[in-house]
Amino acid sequence: MTETVSPPPSPEFNHLIEGYRNFRANGWTPNRERWAALREGQQPQIMVIACSDSRVDPAQIFDVDPGEIFVVRNVAAMVPPFETNPGHHGVSAALEFAVQVLKVKEVVVMGHGMCGGCKAALTQELHGAEPGEGGFIAAWIALLDEARQPVAAKYGTEGREAERAMEHEGVKVSLANLRTFPCIRRKERDGELRLRGMFFAISDGLLHVLDEGSGTFSPVE
Repeated sequence: MTETVSPPPSPEFNHLIEGYRNFRANGWTPNRERWAALREGQQPQIMVIACSDSRVDPAQIFDVDPGEIFVVRNVAAMVPPFETNPGHHGVSAALEFAVQVLKVKEVVVMGHGMCGGCKAALTQELHGAEPGEGGFIAAWIALLDEARQPVAAKYGTEGREAERAMEHEGVKVSLANLRTFPCIRRKERDGELRLRGMFFAISDGLLHVLDEGSGTFSPVE
């Protein structure tokens, strides 16, 4: 068996360590009481489902302190539908924990502009790729296949207008899939849980909120 050896420090690694030192001095130390309270547990009231894209950090966008939001991030901020077949259901496990154990009051699905996952779903450029070569991504964003059809029919599969429409539809698909979970459907019906759709535009830094009645996103004033 080949012995695994840790790689030497790189500029990227050193950048992380410098960031940690800055956090330790300016984020952790001045807020010791807050961190001490968090040792007793977490009580976030909001869950945010966001994309893994490095440009859309929910904690930064919403300017929240540690312990305020429970975050799940994945490609294109997707929620799969409720399923009971064997497998590794990471998003479903996080939802179950947030809703049933932490008892969050809000679940926010936040899509974003320039989303590579939504673009790939629209163009189907990874269709047929092998796992490890794009196949895992293709299988995941296939969750958007049904929503893709009307978008492609109206706008085509290229251009910013088509991509933005696909990004908006991605939020709506995840909200619809959230409501396939019996516990979420029940809590929403009983007024114990609220579901919201949001969209962050990287180009201008504006956050938009979905009106599910009209299906439109409006910027926050």
